[in-house]
Amino acid sequence: MKTIIAHVTRADQAANPYYYIPFDVPEGTTRIDVTLSYAKAEDCIIDLGAFDPRDTGYPTAEGFRGWSGGARDRYFIATDDATPGYIHGEIHPGTWNVILGLYQVPEAGADVTVSIALDSAPRKLEPQPARTFPVRSEAGWYRGDLHCHTYHSDARGAPELLHAAAKQAGLDFLAIADHNTITQRRYFHPQSSPDLVFVRAMEVTTAVGHANVYGVDEWIDFRMTSPSDAHVLERLVHDKGGLLSINHDKPTIPWDYDFPAADCQEVWQSTWMAWNWVSLERYQRRLASGMKLSAIGGSDFHQPDRLLPEGPLVLARPTTVLFLPELSEDAVLAAMKSGHGYVTESPTGPHLEIRTGEIAMGGTASAIPAIDAVIRGAAGDRLVLIDATGPVVDVEIGSDDWSVTLPLPQVKTFIRAEVIAAASRPRMIDEFTSALDGRDLPWQLKGADLAQQPIRRALSNPIYVEA
Repeated sequence: MKTIIAHVTRADQAANPYYYIPFDVPEGTTRIDVTLSYAKAEDCIIDLGAFDPRDTGYPTAEGFRGWSGGARDRYFIATDDATPGYIHGEIHPGTWNVILGLYQVPEAGADVTVSIALDSAPRKLEPQPARTFPVRSEAGWYRGDLHCHTYHSDARGAPELLHAAAKQAGLDFLAIADHNTITQRRYFHPQSSPDLVFVRAMEVTTAVGHANVYGVDEWIDFRMTSPSDAHVLERLVHDKGGLLSINHDKPTIPWDYDFPAADCQEVWQSTWMAWNWVSLERYQRRLASGMKLSAIGGSDFHQPDRLLPEGPLVLARPTTVLFLPELSEDAVLAAMKSGHGYVTESPTGPHLEIRTGEIAMGGTASAIPAIDAVIRGAAGDRLVLIDATGPVVDVEIGSDDWSVTLPLPQVKTFIRAEVIAAASRPRMIDEFTSALDGRDLPWQLKGADLAQQPIRRALSNPIYVEA
């Protein structure tokens, strides 16, 4: 057993929020155990992770062996197994690093103690699970959640419970974006099936912004320290053929880096009342500036250690709905990138589809004289059409199965649609407050927010106008 004591300060945090404690691992080691102890407090939160000798510094392609953030104070890595969030496999001899994320450091600094134990008992070398390629060969609208977590990062629930929650919600696809790690794939790669396709994802998580990476096999380095590192992140993702989405750009963790050449923006995270109007305002400004950026949604649900009943604060609230030629991971990723879909409040939320002529959501038209809209499940609510200048049409939805052609004035840059609660608003507010079960309003919401903010029930992707 080796014990290392270090004193970390705010000066260390300012110099680099990632603090490294090196240790030597000899040939023949088959297991490493690490324990972190410090006086945890509201102003003292230190994250935990591991890199092996292949780490070349940010951005590295190799050497990452795990991350648990502030969710754990110990881990093991062995040739045949590892703590959730950590990567089992070959134990490379040389200098390893315990990495500490200096998330909150008190004014006086903090003493940290790291204990390291090495073991060389014989163990198998277990491979990583192989990706599978399930397909459901049928075109149609498919429903999924693009942002959720298991105990491979900071949720309490196992992948099996999240799988059960997705089946309970009636989803067709699910992206599990655990924080800064990809080890949830131990379960989800072999469990992906034509009934429920699992999409490869990882949430790049820092103190000043979160982003989801989709469709990449390899881990992506999260150790961003400057605003321009957002462009490094974008290059890392796109070089590997993946998609980059900026997450929940709103209180309490807005995107405070440069805005990169992202493919998507998570415009709706958790229930609508969780400050999503801020994300939508920022999305609107980006579209108005000429960006082509697909809108997606995700619950950011952290699976608890039990299966919850359906309700407004669980998995698939909201749900991203995509039109796919088939259900497969490749088709989901292509539709996310193209914007051929919409976001709705739940798996049974309103259907919202717009097109102009033969051009569907995500497409580009030379002009948009009118919009054909199909809305289901929102009678008495409002359909609002919006271009770069703001709302241009606002009409009542006439029935629960409503198709309409709406002529438009000259459209600037794009047109997109929103279903806004009107007749359904009292019911939706009652469902939200009932789900709180007597607790105060979360996320620093005020009663005025509940009384005054428009509640979106569904958001379409834009149809763009040729410049």
